[in-house]
Amino acid sequence: EGSSIIKVVNLILTQAIRDHGSDIHNEPDEKIMRIRYRIDGILHEAFALPRKFHPMVVSRIKIMANLDVSEKRIPQDGRFQYRLGTNVVDLRVSILPTVKGEKVVMRILDKTGFILDLSKMGFSPAVDSNWNHLIHRPQGLILITGPTGSGKTTTLYASLNEINTPDKNIITIENPVEYNFPMINQVQVNTRAGLTFSAGLRSILRQDPDIVMIGEIRDLESAEIAMRAALTGHLVLSTLHTNDAPSAVTRLVDMGVEPFLVATSILGVLAQRLVRRVCRSCKKEMKVSADELQSLGLGKEFLIRKFYRAGGCRECHQTGYKGRVGIHELLRITDGIRSLILRNGADDQIREMAVKNGQQTLRMDGLRKAAEGLTTIEEVLRVT
Repeated sequence: EGSSIIKVVNLILTQAIRDHGSDIHNEPDEKIMRIRYRIDGILHEAFALPRKFHPMVVSRIKIMANLDVSEKRIPQDGRFQYRLGTNVVDLRVSILPTVKGEKVVMRILDKTGFILDLSKMGFSPAVDSNWNHLIHRPQGLILITGPTGSGKTTTLYASLNEINTPDKNIITIENPVEYNFPMINQVQVNTRAGLTFSAGLRSILRQDPDIVMIGEIRDLESAEIAMRAALTGHLVLSTLHTNDAPSAVTRLVDMGVEPFLVATSILGVLAQRLVRRVCRSCKKEMKVSADELQSLGLGKEFLIRKFYRAGGCRECHQTGYKGRVGIHELLRITDGIRSLILRNGADDQIREMAVKNGQQTLRMDGLRKAAEGLTTIEEVLRVT
């Protein structure tokens, strides 16, 4: 019985990693235990097992993650490593008691899939040159924003990799540290021991840093420390959870940060999403009329471009999509936008001015990628 449960758990893990999943969901139901994988941002049914296996599978995962096997009443968090061939994969475990039993979600942190090359981020030429200019500035605050799972950490890490030179002292504070960097000092948040983002940040600033990376700005305290650091000769990179770039600016003001602090410290905000790549093996060309292009905000010059819709084949598990590509918008803080922030301008006013300055919106960047045959119009509209 014990060895068969080990085999079941190994099968669940192996299949998810081979399918390039980002999360594994193990859910108890009345008669079954359901296994689902999140692949390219979408949850898919993988398989189901009889309900009787559920407690044993959960116990096995708890043992692997060094959690309390007998505790079933409260949530538990842990992590473990799983070896698949020569590949060692980190998994973050979250266990939640529900009325039907414990639900387990495992986040797969596959380091082999980490892209640390900025040129592979899918930036448009304009975003690429502007972003490179920003991250090479000597001081100021740069933000990356987007929902959970939109690739913010990957972009942060690729940016750090780009500016990681022997003449720079780079320190990060993260929760959790997802990738171990050579020649970068990484600090793991430990709230139980009192090492919060704010406490860690204060100590980091006494370590003579040139560049500071904060995994996420979560509250007024960490926001203010980050901005004061940006104003005193440090380059600070961090993330926020907002829908687009302009609303990241107003989010900081809503947190309680003084508008003058935001206006003077912030250099730029990159908003991003991940859209699914249309499967090369089964994509189907589609006709898009001039009226349809106009309704999407695209000019007549796009009539000669080829657009595709998703098909479905064995290669992409009948989904029509395989892999993902980033779409971006980069808000550069110009003098005009700075004065808007100082006047407590709303995010739609900032957005309007940014677009007048030539900023591409997330949707427009996505539609241009659809016109390049990388994704579909339908997928861009779903995500933006």
